Amino acid sequence: MKKLSIILGIVMATAISGCTEADFSENYANPSKVSTATVEKQFAGMLVTNKDYVLPAYWNYFVVLRPTLSHYTQAVGWINTSNQYVPGEAAIGPRWGNYYDFLAQYRELEKIYNNLTPEEQADLKVYMLTAKIYLYDHTQRVVDLHGDIPFSEAGRLSQNGGDYLASLPAYDTAESIYTTMLDDLKSFSDELNSINVSTGIMVGFQTQDFVNGGDVSAWKKYCNSLRLRMLTRVSGSSEFQSRASSEIAAILANPGQYPVVEENSENIQIDVVSLDTPINSKGWDGNLAGKAMIDHMLDNTDPRIRAMYEPGENAGGTYSGLDPLLDENDQTTLVATGTLSRYNRSTLSRNEYFPGLLFTAAEVSLLKAEYYLNASNDAMAQASYEDAIEKSTEFYYDLRDLSADGTAIDLVPTNDTEIQAYIDSADVNWDNATTDDEKLSLIATQKWIHFSVLQLPDSWAEQRRLNLPEFDFQVDNANEQTLPPSRWIYPNSERVYNTDNYNTVSSEDNLTTKLFW
Repeated sequence: MKKLSIILGIVMATAISGCTEADFSENYANPSKVSTATVEKQFAGMLVTNKDYVLPAYWNYFVVLRPTLSHYTQAVGWINTSNQYVPGEAAIGPRWGNYYDFLAQYRELEKIYNNLTPEEQADLKVYMLTAKIYLYDHTQRVVDLHGDIPFSEAGRLSQNGGDYLASLPAYDTAESIYTTMLDDLKSFSDELNSINVSTGIMVGFQTQDFVNGGDVSAWKKYCNSLRLRMLTRVSGSSEFQSRASSEIAAILANPGQYPVVEENSENIQIDVVSLDTPINSKGWDGNLAGKAMIDHMLDNTDPRIRAMYEPGENAGGTYSGLDPLLDENDQTTLVATGTLSRYNRSTLSRNEYFPGLLFTAAEVSLLKAEYYLNASNDAMAQASYEDAIEKSTEFYYDLRDLSADGTAIDLVPTNDTEIQAYIDSADVNWDNATTDDEKLSLIATQKWIHFSVLQLPDSWAEQRRLNLPEFDFQVDNANEQTLPPSRWIYPNSERVYNTDNYNTVSSEDNLTTKLFW
């Protein structure tokens, strides 16, 4: 059945009495079979619904990301083909459908919560605050792919008593969705500072929340880090410029009130605790290395290279990436030689304990660096930029420590001297950049490397926003779309099933329409 924006998701939830590794599988194995929903169960079900778009999974990587965003960001090397810059329905449709499944699960949570007494609602408020933070994280990603989307009226088939026609949702503008999310997240950040969760409710929350384990302080950091990301994303828009500047300044000036993710130990992620549960990382592959990233790492002796990549089996221990400007035949011949590097399988694709990443300390430091650069605080910008490199390097080595896979050779540890040498290298050194534009390019390059194949929607959004790093692509002159697109189009299901509402945005539904930010 086609997925569309009115879809009513199955209530995916479980009754859970504990969260040890031994009983995790039983508790989370098949949440859709629970017939009686509660706020607690529905909260867990909502988190489960989009897990395969957070934890590495076969479909998301191979069908959605590999032929689209991984190419547009040059996070990988690939063989050029005709019509390669047009994202297909196989990628767009399922991701769109999963988001609206996920949104429908949140609407069901709202419905259950709204039917409680005021006293019960007060007791369970922590579930609603954190659910909406998580919802907004993933809503931003969908908005950043498509622009205007159905949102405020979407996913309400159950709330509307099954009335299909009344549930066909109008499209909200991307700007209005960002405004709503930023307004709410600011309110949530204040509310989380004063929320009082009873002991009994906290026990249940710690069990159902497999993102932050019921840690309210982690949700505060997630909320404010997400605000920082969203505010930065819209900071170049005239409608949001003043707000972004003032609110980022308020967040960074008051870490006690508005804490953000500062250390890798605080990263917001879904951890894999047992391979015997659906919460795992299986069936993905980083594939070939791209020339731009490998060349940068080699030229500046980036210590992350051996944690992120493996030399080709016939490369004699040297790293090399696939050039996107070669023609298809030359690329195919080169791939067959076995000399090209690939993403490190033991760190990434065969690391079954690889977490589902939501926010890392390195990203926060890079967001800080951009803000301080724009605020003419060069010293703080440099400090944040260099801190991001240190955090990113630590992050990739930590990922390898999680792995039980021995496919790649043992990883030689890095050290402070090696990291500092990279920071001081010609193309990385802050002092070598003499203009703000050059410094912004340094920040953008580090975002690109850190995100790599792990946070592709964020990487593509930042590259479109900043037009950095600058990449060369083979021009596809045989097709109308000659270079990577500016946005994804809407899935066919919207044209067919939500026709009247789709027609209000159809004039903008092309690959060249730029998002407002």
